[in-house]
Amino acid sequence: MIKINKIERYYKTGQVIVKALNGVSFEIKKGEFIAIMGASGSGKTTILRILGLLDKPTKGEYTINNLNVVDFPEEERSYYRLTQLGYVFQDYALINEMTAAENVYILSLMEGKSKKESISISREALENVGLGDKLNRIPDQLSGGEKQRVAVARAIAKKPKILFADEPCANLDTHTSEQVLEVLKTLNKKFGQTIVMVTHEPWHTKYVSSIIKLKDGLIVSDKKLRK
Repeated sequence: MIKINKIERYYKTGQVIVKALNGVSFEIKKGEFIAIMGASGSGKTTILRILGLLDKPTKGEYTINNLNVVDFPEEERSYYRLTQLGYVFQDYALINEMTAAENVYILSLMEGKSKKESISISREALENVGLGDKLNRIPDQLSGGEKQRVAVARAIAKKPKILFADEPCANLDTHTSEQVLEVLKTLNKKFGQTIVMVTHEPWHTKYVSSIIKLKDGLIVSDKKLRK
């Protein structure tokens, strides 16, 4: 499904070139739940941004289902990202003035769907993350875990090919983190959702099928845990 081949990403700061990624290659199959791990500065967030089409590599190849997404024009990249990929941010990225349902169905409206259809899609997504009774709550009326589950619902509402999660439990306590990770696990097992998650917590690995470990922009381990 996903193929990354010799991806490099360099940043220039003044006269200094920083190599965030230095020749990373791996494959992710449909329906896998992958954890990308590594210390701060290892390149894990950089690779996730490239995978989510939020950034471009300096060099290398990236395909999804044999489609070369690296060379997409910006408008096409944006449309593909909006319609085919889901992205969960660690800071929720919810609109405070909107209800949970509105935060989810706004993307459907952006795709051109009717309000009626968008509301139906939003309701289904929120029910899938266990928030069917919180549709009309605004973010200030939700716990941290509930906010993150709204963010997950927003990402899965369009039934994306791949769900990317950038440290989705970074701002949550252990119990709440378990709730969010259980939701991701259910999405993966029940619906066959392909999930790529960046995390630095070793105990999170019990929820995933494979772990890719990065160090200084290089893969140091690519380990399959289970099918």
